Amino acid sequence: MEADTGWRPLRHPVHPAEITTPPFRRLAVAHVLSVAGDALVTVALAGSLFFDISPDAARGRVALSLVLTILPFGVVAPFLGPAIDRLAGGRRLMVVTAALGRALAALYAAAVLDGLLLFPTAFALLVLSKTHAVAKSSLVPTVVDSPDGLVGANARLTLAGAVIGSLAAAPGVLVMQVFGAEWVMRLAAVVFAAGGIAALRIVQVHPDDPAARSVASEELRHAGVRLAATAMGILRASVGFLTFLLAFALRRGGQPAWLFGLVIAASVAGGLLGSLIAPALRRRVVEEHLLAGSLGLVLVVMLVAARTGGRPAPVMAAGVVGLAAGSGKLAFDSLVQRDAPAAAQGRSFARFEAAFQLSWVFGALIPVAITVPSRAGYVLLAVAAAVGAALYLAGLATHHRRRTAGAAPRRVA
Repeated sequence: MEADTGWRPLRHPVHPAEITTPPFRRLAVAHVLSVAGDALVTVALAGSLFFDISPDAARGRVALSLVLTILPFGVVAPFLGPAIDRLAGGRRLMVVTAALGRALAALYAAAVLDGLLLFPTAFALLVLSKTHAVAKSSLVPTVVDSPDGLVGANARLTLAGAVIGSLAAAPGVLVMQVFGAEWVMRLAAVVFAAGGIAALRIVQVHPDDPAARSVASEELRHAGVRLAATAMGILRASVGFLTFLLAFALRRGGQPAWLFGLVIAASVAGGLLGSLIAPALRRRVVEEHLLAGSLGLVLVVMLVAARTGGRPAPVMAAGVVGLAAGSGKLAFDSLVQRDAPAAAQGRSFARFEAAFQLSWVFGALIPVAITVPSRAGYVLLAVAAAVGAALYLAGLATHHRRRTAGAAPRRVA
């Protein structure tokens, strides 16, 4: 069947009930259990040898730590992403495998918390966590009835994960204080196992279509998705750049600890606010405009931050970049779920997530490698957002003209 691959008119607004069907609720349960388990693992690692080796303030150590964050995606993108697509029911299978695999890894980690074997075990936990994220994203369109409900569905999963992850940390800290970090890992294993069992109950409304796989590789080059990936990469690079720009700038300025905390809180709150407002905006504009608007918001607020300066500027910048990246990511995920061939969404999300992580690291390495004054950093972010928005809108306009002229690619849904 022919897909709508360019700008498209909105259909009727999607009622929230359309994205709370039993299949979606089952995916949501499996997802929040996965996030809760990850939160418990983080608490356990914080009380173990893993964080005893502290990265000092030396820029070289920080840069190495940033580069190491790319490694899990080196496993997920070339190997696990295609596996999700090749197997019948591979999306659900990967969610189940990621959960049960982390349950076993957490049990093993509990036995080696004081030894060097903890490090490869923690790496395995991180790889499986990224595998879950990729498989979950590719599974969403198979449990939602209407494509117009994708932004809302992604937002609900993001918000539920953030809330449950935060709540799970509290009992994790209590267990660690009373029984030790190894028992937090064992608790995480139980939660992961429950998540795997919950994932087994997921029923796809739109099952995988093996017949569509012959056109998958060509369709992944779809112009609209590629343009959106570039725009989203700029947003992710902006997050990495701003994070370390502010970290070093606030430290150089001898700012109080509460300002650090306020900046972090603003970033988290901005991301959550983006998840709240993106579904409402989606009922008025298409995903492409939501993504372009996120870049425009960064442009405007960075110019304001560069002009005002002072303590309010980093808080405002962190909050708005968090909001833009959060809403932009929901729009991008929904766009891929809408337009990318269903038979190749596993490798599609794996490839994009790897590219976005690389973008984040590239942006972060700039203020790590060289000293950038905060106001100059805000201007650089504004320029990057302006260029990104201009290129994205120009590319969309060209793509729309070609589609209107009958040159748009066709895909098998």
